[in-house]
Amino acid sequence: EARIQSFELAFKMQSEAMDAFDISHEPQHIRDLYGDSGHAREMLVARRLVERGVRVVQVWANGWDHHTGLETNLRTRAKAIDQPIGALLKDLKQRGMLEDTLVVWSGEFGRTPRHDRGARGEPGRDHHSRAFCAWMAGGGVKGGIVQGQTDDFGYDVVEGKVHVHDLHATILHLLGFDHEK
Repeated sequence: EARIQSFELAFKMQSEAMDAFDISHEPQHIRDLYGDSGHAREMLVARRLVERGVRVVQVWANGWDHHTGLETNLRTRAKAIDQPIGALLKDLKQRGMLEDTLVVWSGEFGRTPRHDRGARGEPGRDHHSRAFCAWMAGGGVKGGIVQGQTDDFGYDVVEGKVHVHDLHATILHLLGFDHEK
């Protein structure tokens, strides 16, 4: 019986997933809100998945590992994601879903606040574990709060340091989990 239920659930997931990934059913004004790029489609599919009850969705916006070519690469990456992530937040809010949907934007480490010389001698930034940034929206997060402050160079945290374990505990709490269990 358990195996049959598992197969039925898998079939249901597969049959319903096709609709969730088909953004052609979205009104044109919604598709225009997100834009016409890979990231735009990923963010729109993320909203459609959440709308259908998927509890955790990860959208991977890679390409931020800028050891070189900062001026061009950073500007290009930020421009590529700005409209889609803004559209996701606006879309979730106007549908009344943002208060129940936690959006977390983060990398796995920070970047040195100085120009380092990469292997090719080009200015870039190296990995930096002493300070990094992340932001959260929706899902019970109080808007407009800034936690922590770095020194004038952005090298060390001088006020309100948060350990990554505390960040994870906060995310788990907002998702309704006790991080100690």
